[in-house]
Formats: sequence, C-alpha cells, structure tokens
Amino acid sequence: PTAIIHTSMGDIHLQLFTKECPRTAENFCVHAKEGYYNGHIFHRVIKGFMVQTGDPTGTGTGGESIWGGNFEDEFHPSLKHDRPYTLSMANAGPNTNGSQFFITVIPAPWLDNKHTVFGRVTRGMEVVQNISIVRTSPKTDKPYDDVRIVSITLR
Repeated sequence: PTAIIHTSMGDIHLQLFTKECPRTAENFCVHAKEGYYNGHIFHRVIKGFMVQTGDPTGTGTGGESIWGGNFEDEFHPSLKHDRPYTLSMANAGPNTNGSQFFITVIPAPWLDNKHTVFGRVTRGMEVVQNISIVRTSPKTDKPYDDVRIVSITLR
C-alpha cells in the first residue's frame, strides 16, 4: 500500500513495506486511518539528516502504538537506511516503538538494526527537503514555525 502525508508544506508519498514489517505498517496505517497523526507537528528537524513527527504532545516524549504502549522492532536484511528519503521508526532504545517516525534526507547506515525501516518516499522528496531546512531552535531542533501533518491518506 501507499500513504500520502498531507503536510502544511505539501504532500509526501510513501511506499510501505507491509510484508517485511507487518506490525510497524499496521501501527502506522491504523493510526493514519483513525486520524491520530492529524495536526501533529514535525517536532524535531535536523538539517542534512532527518525530519521527525508522530508525537501528539509535540515534545518528542509522547505517543503510543495502536496496542497501547510500545511494540517490538522489525528489522529486515533488505531494508536499510542506505539512501535518502527512508521512512523509519523513532524510538528510545530496543523495542520501544510507539507512534513517532522520521524520514531521512541522507543515507544513515548507523541507524541500521536500531530503527525499523518501514517505507520509502516515492514522491514529494522536495517537500521533505524543504521541511528539513526550516529554521529551528539550536537547543531543541524544533522548528520556530510549526510544520504540521494535516492528514494522511492510504491507498
């Protein structure tokens, strides 16, 4: 399946790896369908690295899975952070996936087998790029002007 993240800066089209990461994809899709992500800000943006969202509190400490709490990592040998525009789960250590996710703008091999890769951007790379260069607080990496998820469409 594909997902389109409608952001305040444009649309990001994603291919989701449901076969390789069934639980991660299910978590994302159910949250998306139920509108959980609607209105969430990109709370952490690091120029030349990645953009992160999916936290209802907008602080980086919130969010939970569709099952409540956290769920396990799903690493797959063929899915690596080997190129820009990789969709991956944010976490606080092994098996602590909740609702937060990020999209890279560079290859980031040091994240392999630490963060679950569950999709790739197929269109709207320039939107991800534009989000990644907004002005942010040097202390928190939070954009000064909110960039939001309006909604997510699943196909």
